[in-house]
Order: sequence, then structure tokens, then C-alpha cells
Amino acid sequence: MPTALITGASSGLGAAFARGLAAKGCRLVLVARDADRLRATADRLHREFGAHCEVLPADLLDEAGLRRVADRLADPARPVDVLVNNAGFGLAAPFPHSPVEDEERMLDLLVKVPLRLTHAVLPGLCARRRGAVLNVSSVAGLLPTGTYGAAKAWVTAFSESLRVDAAPYGVRVLAVVPGFTRTEFQARAGMDTSTLREAVWLEPEAVVDRALRDLALRRPVSIAGRRYRAYALAARHLPRGFVAHRMARTRRPPAAR
Repeated sequence: MPTALITGASSGLGAAFARGLAAKGCRLVLVARDADRLRATADRLHREFGAHCEVLPADLLDEAGLRRVADRLADPARPVDVLVNNAGFGLAAPFPHSPVEDEERMLDLLVKVPLRLTHAVLPGLCARRRGAVLNVSSVAGLLPTGTYGAAKAWVTAFSESLRVDAAPYGVRVLAVVPGFTRTEFQARAGMDTSTLREAVWLEPEAVVDRALRDLALRRPVSIAGRRYRAYALAARHLPRGFVAHRMARTRRPPAAR
């Protein structure tokens, strides 16, 4: 059975990836900060799928925690076949209205952490000539949408480049590009989503199902939902200056106190 390591596995898309991969018979290494939630997730997966789950609590913004996960990925005695870089968070206020320390933490988690973990796992995957890396990006990265979107644009570009470099070794790389998805992400970021229409929301399971199908088909990018695939198509053809101006109108600084 292949082994998959998933970051941010205790909730949202991470938990949905854990379910999807457990259903396919994978052994799992579940990574997140909250050990209790990780154990509860592992217990559910074991009851439902008989999945073997290794729980690895770690704060990926802490150097020791990041190194512990990277060492697990690089361990030749316990090879990992699939890495899902999913952990992340967003900020409600546009740049520069959040503390710069929060901006740096977000950039580290969205960019530095996937780079470090992919760097740790990839030599083993290439040596064994099999395996996959899935990087969770966002449709926010397709258009000028602030610092979160800029970081996610890096994730998509990194994935597409890495896919070409890793292909001769039999290693697949996929950028997963979800739109608004029903997870804890928005609430944790303090985002007001009350004006969003019901039609824009995706279920985590739909994002994961599409991603695993696209991975099997060796596609470079996975976008769930017709609305978001149309959005991606438009993003490639609309003038960037026009789009940047329209996107800026959706970002408002916090109200003055």
C-alpha cells in the first residue's frame, strides 16, 4: 500500500484528502498542529476504512516542527509515496493593513513550507521512480488578488515547473486549484462571506475527487466546478490591467476605529 503524508490534515481539504486517499487503500501520515484533532481524524479513518494512520503533530511555522516533518518525508526506511501540501491560512485585510509579521507567517506557510517538504520527499520519489506531489493552490492565484493570491500563484507555477522536471522519473505533480470551499478557512481568517451566493461554494469532497481523477490522468492543474474552470479560462484571456483594477475594488481596508 502506498503511504501518503498530508499537511493540515485535521480539517477541511486536508481531512477530505485523507478520506479520499484512505478510501483508495493508502496508509496515511497526518500532519497538523492540533494533536487531539489529528487523533480523532485518525480514529474515524481507521473505523471507516481500516486505514493505518500515523499521527505527526507539528507546527510547520516552527523550525523544529518543519524539520521533523521533512525528516519523516526523507526517511528511506519508511518511504512516503504521496505528499499533499495543503496547510495554509489567509488574512482578512488587504496589504498592508495586516501586521507584517502575519504577512510573513502566511508567506512562509504557503511558499516556504511546500518548498521545504517537496525538497525533502522528491529525491526518494525520483530514486524509486514513482509517487506524486499535490500542492493545494487557489483560484485566487489566477488573478491579482493580494498577497494570498500572489503566494498561491507561486504554488501553481512551482507545481507546473516541477511536473516537467519530475516526469522523466515517473513522479507526478499536480496543482490543486479550488475556489470557495466549505471549510474552516474563511472563519479562521475572519472573512465576511455573507454576500457570496450559494452557487460559488464547493464541497471539499468534490475538490478532492476531481484532484485524484486529474492526478490519475496526469493533468498539470485540477480545478473543480464548471464556474471555476470558466473563471480560469477568462483569467488567461482578459487584460491583466483591467482585471487588477476590478480585483482591487473587492479588497477594502478595515474600517477606521
